Amino acid sequence: MSHPKTSDSIRTMFLVAACCLLLPLVNIDAAAAGDVRDIGSRRELFVDHFLIGKLDGLRLKLHEPAPTPLVPGTPSGHYATVIKDGSVFRRFDRGGSAKFDGDSLETTHYWESRDGVHWSGPDLGLFAVDGSRKNNVIVANTKWIAHNFSPFLDRRPGVPKQARFKALAGVHKGGGLFGFSSGDGIHWQKLKETPIITSRAFAFDSQNVSFWSESEQCYVCYFRTWKTPHGSLRTISRCVSEDFIRWSVPVAMNPNRPGEHLYTSGTHPYFRAPHIYVALPTRFMPDRGASTDIMFMTSRGTNHYDRTFGQAFIRPGLDPSKWGNRSNYAALNVVPTGPAEMSIYVRERRYTIRTDGFASVHATDRRGELLTRPIRFKGQQLEINYSTSAAGDIRVEIQDSAGKPIRGFSLMECPPLVGDHVKRVVKWARGHDLSSLAGKPVRLRFVMIDSDLFSLRFRDSKTP
Repeated sequence: MSHPKTSDSIRTMFLVAACCLLLPLVNIDAAAAGDVRDIGSRRELFVDHFLIGKLDGLRLKLHEPAPTPLVPGTPSGHYATVIKDGSVFRRFDRGGSAKFDGDSLETTHYWESRDGVHWSGPDLGLFAVDGSRKNNVIVANTKWIAHNFSPFLDRRPGVPKQARFKALAGVHKGGGLFGFSSGDGIHWQKLKETPIITSRAFAFDSQNVSFWSESEQCYVCYFRTWKTPHGSLRTISRCVSEDFIRWSVPVAMNPNRPGEHLYTSGTHPYFRAPHIYVALPTRFMPDRGASTDIMFMTSRGTNHYDRTFGQAFIRPGLDPSKWGNRSNYAALNVVPTGPAEMSIYVRERRYTIRTDGFASVHATDRRGELLTRPIRFKGQQLEINYSTSAAGDIRVEIQDSAGKPIRGFSLMECPPLVGDHVKRVVKWARGHDLSSLAGKPVRLRFVMIDSDLFSLRFRDSKTP
């Protein structure tokens, strides 16, 4: 029989541990307390500190895309773009042989896929190349253009069907970037006979990307230039336009760290949260045999990139041939290739990563806590994308803006969430209906162990 004092001591220890688990975080930043994030029903990813008020025993973790087996016949051209257009994946990349950037011998090729894995190049018969029209070439026999022809699917409301695709192409020697439009992504027309973005200060000789920004309500272009506060480095500038013809004065983004060259930014709106721009620039190391790797950055618009993660996102790997210059250019756009899978294309390689899984709030085998900034939402349910180990779990508490647990939504009223789900509705003892809290400033408190939280959103009960 145990000694009474020993039993009392053990009971006291358990009570203290339970109280520590149920007490909200303290010492909340004053700036965070007064900064309400109005997220509506948007999906928010943990790729930056936008929602984070306090982390205790947790950290933001960058995840690594997994390489897939090489599929014979996969395209491998430079400066590729992959667009998911309904049920069809469309790929555009550079081919041909050239003596200089912008040489008329360069060509742009078009590919199609139904699954994002197996590709075919249709015989389009548009241009004679090497004495034959039996090819998938959509741009040829022109200087400057085929070097870096970069299309996008124009999602601006009301855009005419015959112009639902747009593209930019050109190098500084040719005067700048020319604009193009197309109804099918195959047959293209110049918007003007002169460049629509010009400047002698910019190089334009890599993949210059553009898109319609739903959150900024304008067209945005990211392109290569030189010169940063850290010296003469390959870097990224940005300009905007209301009509894709007249563009603002470019502004230097300056995302580089000292000595770091950034090439082919690959900036694009994330398809599940278009207010978040994902960038997969190539980091170029000229003093290491011109080796390259791929980085991960984000932006929420404006002239700023978030560099929460400084390490490589995709490393060159075991193949020595992938350590050289031009070996690691990520194709423009991360695209969905399965219910819980996204694909990233790097030349002939395909990498997969979990849906929303670029980064997470990560808990080790010791329990930790995340407290969000005050937020205001629309909807009736809280949906999260998360993963736990067999022993791990996540619990969620909703607090008022002062940090007090709201009755019915406290931590002890939330059954532990265990498992692996891209979308899971959080339930408390009184259910999952949050209608009474919509539009009010609240905080979310996550208590986690051996788990990852990738994203969250508030949704209506009928939202798929």
